[in-house]
Amino acid sequence: MKQQLKLNQDYNKYTDEAKQVWQILYDRQMARLSKTASHEYLNAQKTVNFRRDSIPNFSELNEILMRETGWGLVVVPNIQPNEIFFPCLAEKKFTATTWLRKMKELDYISEPDMFHDVFGHVPLLAHKIFADFFNRFGELGLKYIHHPEAVEMLGRVYWFTVEFGLIMENGETKIFGAGLISSHAESHHCMTDKVVHKPFDIREIMNTGFDNSVMQDLYFVLPSFEALLLSLDEIETILVETIQKRA
Repeated sequence: MKQQLKLNQDYNKYTDEAKQVWQILYDRQMARLSKTASHEYLNAQKTVNFRRDSIPNFSELNEILMRETGWGLVVVPNIQPNEIFFPCLAEKKFTATTWLRKMKELDYISEPDMFHDVFGHVPLLAHKIFADFFNRFGELGLKYIHHPEAVEMLGRVYWFTVEFGLIMENGETKIFGAGLISSHAESHHCMTDKVVHKPFDIREIMNTGFDNSVMQDLYFVLPSFEALLLSLDEIETILVETIQKRA
Protein backbone atom coordinates (compact mmCIF):
# COMPACT_ATOMS: atom_id res chain seq x y z
CA MET A 1 0.00 0.00 0.00
CA LYS A 2 2.18 2.83 -1.26
CA GLN A 3 1.37 6.19 0.27
CA GLN A 4 1.24 9.17 -2.08
CA LEU A 5 1.95 11.87 0.50
CA LYS A 6 4.14 14.63 -0.93
CA LEU A 7 6.99 16.55 0.68
CA ASN A 8 5.82 20.15 0.84
CA GLN A 9 7.67 22.35 3.32
CA ASP A 10 7.66 25.95 2.14
CA TYR A 11 10.80 26.90 4.02
CA ASN A 12 10.73 30.55 2.95
CA LYS A 13 7.38 31.12 4.67
CA TYR A 14 8.65 30.73 8.23
CA THR A 15 8.12 34.02 10.05
CA ASP A 16 10.48 35.73 12.46
CA GLU A 17 8.17 34.59 15.27
CA ALA A 18 8.46 30.97 14.14
CA LYS A 19 12.25 31.24 14.07
CA GLN A 20 12.24 32.73 17.58
CA VAL A 21 9.89 30.00 18.83
CA TRP A 22 12.20 27.27 17.50
CA GLN A 23 15.24 28.89 19.11
CA ILE A 24 13.56 29.37 22.50
CA LEU A 25 12.21 25.82 22.58
CA TYR A 26 15.52 24.39 21.41
CA ASP A 27 17.56 26.32 23.96
CA ARG A 28 15.46 25.50 26.98
CA GLN A 29 15.09 21.81 26.09
CA MET A 30 18.78 21.32 25.37
CA ALA A 31 19.68 22.93 28.70
CA ARG A 32 17.78 20.10 30.38
CA LEU A 33 18.32 17.26 27.92
CA SER A 34 22.07 17.61 27.91
CA LYS A 35 21.90 16.03 31.38
CA THR A 36 18.78 13.86 31.24
CA ALA A 37 18.36 12.62 27.66
CA SER A 38 19.63 9.33 26.29
CA HIS A 39 23.11 9.59 24.85
CA GLU A 40 21.74 7.68 21.86
CA TYR A 41 19.23 10.47 21.26
CA LEU A 42 21.82 13.23 21.76
CA ASN A 43 24.25 11.54 19.36
CA ALA A 44 21.48 11.05 16.81
CA GLN A 45 20.56 14.72 17.11
CA LYS A 46 24.12 15.58 16.08
CA THR A 47 23.72 13.23 13.11
CA VAL A 48 20.64 15.09 11.86
CA ASN A 49 22.41 18.41 12.49
CA PHE A 50 19.81 20.28 14.54
CA ARG A 51 20.79 23.85 15.40
CA ARG A 52 19.30 26.51 17.63
CA ASP A 53 19.42 29.17 14.92
CA SER A 54 17.86 27.19 12.08
CA ILE A 55 14.46 25.54 11.68
CA PRO A 56 15.12 22.06 10.26
CA ASN A 57 14.81 21.75 6.51
CA PHE A 58 12.97 18.57 5.52
CA SER A 59 14.88 18.18 2.25
CA GLU A 60 18.18 18.20 4.14
CA LEU A 61 16.80 15.85 6.81
CA ASN A 62 15.61 13.41 4.17
CA GLU A 63 19.08 13.22 2.65
CA ILE A 64 20.59 12.46 6.06
CA LEU A 65 17.95 9.92 7.07
CA MET A 66 18.08 8.13 3.72
CA ARG A 67 21.83 7.82 4.02
CA GLU A 68 21.74 6.61 7.63
CA THR A 69 18.71 4.28 7.77
CA GLY A 70 16.69 4.57 4.55
CA TRP A 71 13.97 6.63 6.23
CA GLY A 72 12.33 9.86 5.09
CA LEU A 73 9.78 12.46 6.16
CA VAL A 74 6.43 13.24 4.59
CA VAL A 75 4.48 16.38 5.40
CA VAL A 76 1.02 16.14 6.96
CA PRO A 77 -1.20 18.86 8.44
CA ASN A 78 -1.93 17.06 11.72
CA ILE A 79 -2.13 13.64 13.39
CA GLN A 80 -2.88 11.00 10.78
CA PRO A 81 -5.28 8.04 11.08
CA ASN A 82 -3.87 4.56 11.47
CA GLU A 83 -4.77 3.81 7.85
CA ILE A 84 -2.08 6.29 6.80
CA PHE A 85 0.29 6.17 9.77
CA PHE A 86 1.00 2.43 9.85
CA PRO A 87 1.57 2.04 6.09
CA CYS A 88 3.94 5.00 6.15
CA LEU A 89 6.02 3.45 8.94
CA ALA A 90 6.05 0.17 7.04
CA GLU A 91 7.54 2.10 4.09
CA LYS A 92 10.09 3.88 6.33
CA LYS A 93 8.26 7.18 6.12
CA PHE A 94 7.49 9.34 9.12
CA THR A 95 4.53 11.72 8.96
CA ALA A 96 5.46 15.13 10.35
CA THR A 97 3.93 18.58 10.51
CA THR A 98 5.82 21.70 9.38
CA TRP A 99 3.96 24.32 11.44
CA LEU A 100 5.28 25.71 14.71
CA ARG A 101 3.29 26.84 17.73
CA LYS A 102 2.84 30.54 18.45
CA MET A 103 4.89 32.39 21.07
CA LYS A 104 1.88 32.41 23.42
CA GLU A 105 1.70 28.61 23.13
CA LEU A 106 5.27 27.81 24.18
CA ASP A 107 4.23 25.64 27.11
CA TYR A 108 1.15 23.91 25.74
CA ILE A 109 -0.56 23.14 22.45
CA SER A 110 -3.53 20.86 21.92
CA GLU A 111 -1.98 18.87 19.06
CA PRO A 112 1.61 18.03 18.05
CA ASP A 113 3.49 20.67 16.08
CA MET A 114 6.82 20.53 14.29
CA PHE A 115 8.82 20.85 17.50
CA HIS A 116 7.27 17.65 18.81
CA ASP A 117 7.32 15.79 15.49
CA VAL A 118 10.79 16.83 14.38
CA PHE A 119 12.81 17.70 17.51
CA GLY A 120 11.19 14.83 19.42
CA HIS A 121 10.96 12.04 16.85
CA VAL A 122 13.36 12.61 13.98
CA PRO A 123 16.81 12.11 15.57
CA LEU A 124 16.15 8.47 16.49
CA LEU A 125 15.07 7.78 12.91
CA ALA A 126 18.81 8.05 12.22
CA HIS A 127 19.51 5.36 14.87
CA LYS A 128 19.69 2.00 13.10
CA ILE A 129 18.23 -0.21 15.84
CA PHE A 130 15.41 2.16 16.80
CA ALA A 131 14.60 2.82 13.13
CA ASP A 132 14.38 -0.94 12.50
CA PHE A 133 12.00 -1.31 15.44
CA PHE A 134 9.82 1.56 14.17
CA ASN A 135 9.67 0.09 10.68
CA ARG A 136 8.68 -3.37 11.91
CA PHE A 137 6.20 -1.81 14.34
CA GLY A 138 4.53 -0.20 11.32
CA GLU A 139 4.44 -3.54 9.53
CA LEU A 140 2.68 -5.10 12.54
CA GLY A 141 0.19 -2.25 12.62
CA LEU A 142 -0.57 -2.72 8.94
CA LYS A 143 -0.89 -6.50 9.37
CA TYR A 144 -3.41 -6.22 12.23
CA ILE A 145 -5.08 -2.95 11.30
CA HIS A 146 -8.51 -4.60 10.97
CA HIS A 147 -8.40 -5.89 14.55
CA PRO A 148 -9.33 -3.00 16.89
CA GLU A 149 -8.07 -4.77 20.00
CA ALA A 150 -4.66 -5.30 18.37
CA VAL A 151 -4.45 -1.67 17.26
CA GLU A 152 -5.30 -0.54 20.79
CA MET A 153 -2.51 -2.69 22.24
CA LEU A 154 -0.03 -1.40 19.67
CA GLY A 155 -1.09 2.11 20.65
CA ARG A 156 -0.02 1.33 24.21
CA VAL A 157 3.36 0.09 23.02
CA TYR A 158 3.79 3.29 21.04
CA TRP A 159 2.74 5.45 23.99
CA PHE A 160 5.01 3.87 26.59
CA THR A 161 8.07 3.57 24.32
CA VAL A 162 8.17 5.86 21.28
CA GLU A 163 6.38 8.74 23.03
CA PHE A 164 7.08 8.37 26.76
CA GLY A 165 9.86 5.82 27.01
CA LEU A 166 12.84 5.89 29.35
CA ILE A 167 16.04 3.89 28.94
CA MET A 168 18.81 2.70 31.23
CA GLU A 169 22.30 3.86 30.21
CA ASN A 170 25.41 3.24 32.29
CA GLY A 171 23.29 2.70 35.38
CA GLU A 172 21.28 5.91 34.91
CA THR A 173 17.70 6.39 33.75
CA LYS A 174 17.53 8.59 30.66
CA ILE A 175 14.80 10.07 28.46
CA PHE A 176 14.22 9.04 24.85
CA GLY A 177 10.47 9.19 24.12
CA ALA A 178 9.48 12.07 21.83
CA GLY A 179 6.68 13.24 24.12
CA LEU A 180 9.24 13.69 26.89
CA ILE A 181 12.05 15.03 24.72
CA SER A 182 9.82 17.82 23.37
CA SER A 183 7.97 18.73 26.60
CA HIS A 184 9.57 21.21 29.00
CA ALA A 185 7.20 20.25 31.82
CA GLU A 186 7.12 16.49 31.43
CA SER A 187 10.83 16.09 30.76
CA HIS A 188 11.23 17.35 34.34
CA HIS A 189 8.15 15.62 35.81
CA CYS A 190 9.17 12.14 34.59
CA MET A 191 12.35 12.27 36.66
CA THR A 192 10.77 13.30 39.96
CA ASP A 193 9.66 11.18 42.90
CA LYS A 194 6.04 11.89 41.95
CA VAL A 195 6.07 9.15 39.32
CA VAL A 196 6.67 5.40 39.10
CA HIS A 197 9.43 3.88 36.97
CA LYS A 198 8.87 0.23 36.06
CA PRO A 199 11.22 -2.19 34.29
CA PHE A 200 10.35 -2.79 30.64
CA ASP A 201 7.74 -5.55 30.38
CA ILE A 202 6.03 -5.69 27.01
CA ARG A 203 3.08 -7.78 28.19
CA GLU A 204 2.38 -5.37 31.04
CA ILE A 205 2.71 -2.41 28.68
CA MET A 206 0.22 -3.92 26.23
CA ASN A 207 -2.29 -4.30 29.04
CA THR A 208 -1.80 -0.88 30.65
CA GLY A 209 -4.08 2.00 29.73
CA PHE A 210 -3.13 5.67 29.70
CA ASP A 211 -4.67 9.13 29.75
CA ASN A 212 -3.26 11.38 27.04
CA SER A 213 -4.76 14.55 28.54
CA VAL A 214 -2.50 14.71 31.62
CA MET A 215 1.14 14.26 32.51
CA GLN A 216 1.86 10.61 33.14
CA ASP A 217 2.49 9.01 36.51
CA LEU A 218 3.92 5.74 35.16
CA TYR A 219 6.90 5.21 32.86
CA PHE A 220 8.63 2.03 31.66
CA VAL A 221 12.43 1.86 31.50
CA LEU A 222 14.06 -0.02 28.62
CA PRO A 223 17.32 -1.86 29.31
CA SER A 224 18.43 -1.04 25.73
CA PHE A 225 17.11 -0.32 22.24
CA GLU A 226 18.13 -3.86 21.32
CA ALA A 227 15.57 -5.10 23.87
CA LEU A 228 12.90 -2.97 22.22
CA LEU A 229 13.70 -4.45 18.81
CA LEU A 230 13.74 -7.98 20.21
CA SER A 231 10.32 -7.44 21.84
CA LEU A 232 8.59 -7.42 18.44
CA ASP A 233 8.17 -11.20 18.30
CA GLU A 234 6.57 -11.21 21.75
CA ILE A 235 4.36 -8.30 20.73
CA GLU A 236 3.01 -10.28 17.80
CA THR A 237 2.54 -13.39 19.95
CA ILE A 238 0.44 -11.36 22.41
CA LEU A 239 -1.58 -9.81 19.58
CA VAL A 240 -2.39 -13.24 18.16
CA GLU A 241 -3.35 -14.56 21.62
CA THR A 242 -5.68 -11.60 22.16
CA ILE A 243 -7.35 -11.93 18.76
CA GLN A 244 -7.88 -15.66 19.21
CA LYS A 245 -9.41 -15.21 22.67
CA ARG A 246 -11.92 -12.72 21.31
CA ALA A 247 -12.74 -14.65 18.15
